[in-house]
Amino acid sequence: MARALPADAEFTHPGVLVSQAQLDTVRKNTTAGRQPWLSAYLAMRDSRYGSYRHRARPFATVHCPAGKKAGRGCEEEREDAIAAYTQALLFSVTGKRPHAEKARQIMDAWSGKLKEHTGENAGLQAGWTASTWARAAELVRHTPGAGWPDDRVRRFEDMLRTAHLPRLTKKVPDRNGHQDLIATDGAISAAVFLNDHKTFDHALRRFRDRVPAYFYLEKDGKLPFTPAGSSIATRERLVSYWHQQKTYKDGVTQETCRDFAHVGHSIAATAHIAETAWHQGVDLYAEVKDRLKAALALHARQQRADTAPAWLCGGEVERNLGPDLEVALNHLENRLDVPVPAAHKLAAGTRPAGTDDLSVSWETLTHARNPGR
Repeated sequence: MARALPADAEFTHPGVLVSQAQLDTVRKNTTAGRQPWLSAYLAMRDSRYGSYRHRARPFATVHCPAGKKAGRGCEEEREDAIAAYTQALLFSVTGKRPHAEKARQIMDAWSGKLKEHTGENAGLQAGWTASTWARAAELVRHTPGAGWPDDRVRRFEDMLRTAHLPRLTKKVPDRNGHQDLIATDGAISAAVFLNDHKTFDHALRRFRDRVPAYFYLEKDGKLPFTPAGSSIATRERLVSYWHQQKTYKDGVTQETCRDFAHVGHSIAATAHIAETAWHQGVDLYAEVKDRLKAALALHARQQRADTAPAWLCGGEVERNLGPDLEVALNHLENRLDVPVPAAHKLAAGTRPAGTDDLSVSWETLTHARNPGR
């Protein structure tokens, strides 16, 4: 595979997170009643997101402040995007057109109203939702029989360009790394749906800048890399940025000592970006597989452990990893034949992975033991 997509190359569709070969495998496994795919499919179908009664709740301005401050439209947009993706997946698996109609209805409602994202977490919101919106739109647009009118497709494209992409290309080198990675996930997802080479290339560069500065390997040196463009210039500031972690071993991440939930967001976003690039013929995985493997191994072990070693976060970690491992684990185990026993055991024990209600949805169904070939 290449390191970049040639400027004259056409994008592969469907190719946002899930490929046609993977969708075909999902359909075959589900129809045959094989596990864990059947239970994953049923969980998706029977979720609130799979209901035909779901009603879109669009906002013109989605305002997302930091922390626990009340926002406007943040939860509504995230949930509606997941509902659209859920309905699109249901259509892909079953061929039942009402699912496509429901996905279109939700996407059309938002594209007819949304103008901007505001607030300190606008970039995070735009990243979460752009990635999910693009997955849904990609499936509906490129699955025969969905019937999405061209004018509504163009209006949805305009929404991604005007309400999402401006927030996803803003540099945030001094903020916690999950924000950068989630924004990049949103950007590359939108880029593929939009056939936008410039945004795709920007996402590749941003990925290559951030991932080595987030997932530590001992070969990096005594200290982790700082993010490109960061103002962090001293060891003291670096330790503070790494949430007071002072001992660096393979697999530790910039947010390990914050909590495992944010590490999970970053593992998932990193794998999403690499998976989407993979479907476009660009192998980002080759550049980060050792970092992903080390992070998966460390955090999966600690998620299941009763105590943490004293060198790690002073022996105190918050074990709240979400449904974030399937995509990365699938590539390592089923394409590269690289075992990650702790992560394998954790994923197997928590299947079927559902949704985190942010941007990870139904990845046991789409990616468990599914290399797409």
